[in-house]
Amino acid sequence: MTSDDLRATMERVGDRFDLGEYEIDAYLTVLEHGDLTASQIADRTDIPQPRVYDTVRSLSDRGLVELRESRPMKVIAVDPDEAFSGVQSSLMEMVSELEARYTAPARDTEAVSLVKSRSTILRYLEDVIEEAEFEIALSLTPDLLRRFEDRLGDAVDAGVSVELLVTPASEAPDPDEFDYLDVATTARARRGITTPVVAVADGEYSVYATQDALRDDKDRYGVIFNRSALGFLVSGFFGTVLWTTAERTLAADGEDRPFPRRYASIRRCVKELQELDGEFYATIEGRDIETGSSRVVEGKVVGFSFEGGERVAGMTVETADGEVTVGGQVAALENVEAHEIRIGRNAPPER
Repeated sequence: MTSDDLRATMERVGDRFDLGEYEIDAYLTVLEHGDLTASQIADRTDIPQPRVYDTVRSLSDRGLVELRESRPMKVIAVDPDEAFSGVQSSLMEMVSELEARYTAPARDTEAVSLVKSRSTILRYLEDVIEEAEFEIALSLTPDLLRRFEDRLGDAVDAGVSVELLVTPASEAPDPDEFDYLDVATTARARRGITTPVVAVADGEYSVYATQDALRDDKDRYGVIFNRSALGFLVSGFFGTVLWTTAERTLAADGEDRPFPRRYASIRRCVKELQELDGEFYATIEGRDIETGSSRVVEGKVVGFSFEGGERVAGMTVETADGEVTVGGQVAALENVEAHEIRIGRNAPPER
C-alpha cells in the first residue's frame, strides 16, 4: 500500500466513524428498535426535534440506516455486518499496513523518564520486581505489598534477596498474621505517609514515586531509572535514608541463600556476611576511583567496615597484588567503587 493509499484509507475509516453525539444516540436507538419515525427518535433521545432529520440523513449518507420516504418518514436500521463490511476490511488492512511501518521506540536507551499515570507506575514496579536477577530493595504501602505478593514470592523462591520496607508502619500487616519471609529476606516498617514508594532491581533498574502519585494525584510524578548508572541514587537513598530509619523489624534471618551470592549493594553484602561465620572470597566488578577505568577485584575478604548506623559500608580484599579496599557507589575513601559483588565460600566466584 502506497502512502497515498494509506492516507485515503485512513480518511475513509475516519469519515465512517466521525459520528457526533446526536448521530450516536439516534443510531443506537434505531438499532435497538429496528425502525422508528423521526418523532419516535426525538421521544426516545435528547435530540431536539428540528435536528432529527439532519441527524438521520447523516447516518443514511454513511450507510448506517435507510430512509423510507413515507408519511411519516421511517428510519430503518441496516444490519451492522453489512453496514461495516467495507470499513472492516479497510480497517484491518490499514492496521496491518500501519503495523508494518511502526518502529518500536528504543525504551531501554532512555536512561531516565518521568511518568504520570498511576497504571504506568504500577507497571514499572511490577517490571522491576520481575526483572531482578539477584537483589531487590522495596518500599511499598500495604496495598502494594498485597498487590505484588505473588510476584515477590516468586522472586524469593528464585533466590533473589529482597529487602522490604512497609510504610506507613501503622498499617503494616501484623507479622503474626502475614508471613513476611514468604515475600522478603528481611522486612521492616517505617513510620509516615511521607515515605516514598521505591523499587530497585540489582542496583540499577529503579522506580521512585510518592504515595500521592499512586493515589491518582494528577500533579505527581514517578521517576524511572531504566537500567541507568543513575539507578544507584535511588538505591543509595533507600539504603541510607529509608532503611536505616525504619521504626521496627517485621521479619529477619530469612537469608539462607546458597553461595555464591550476588549483590549490588555493598551495605547489604557486608551486613549479611558479618552475621555469618567462616571465610569468604569475593569477585567484585567496579571501577578505580582514581582513573575511572573498569576493574575486577578477586581474592579473600579480610576485613569489613560498617559505620554510621548502616549508612557507610566497605570491605578489604586480599588479592595477588596486595590488599584492595572496596566501597559502594561514589566511593571516595576506598580504592574501588563496587558495581556488582559475588561472594563465595572457598574461592572467588566466576563472573
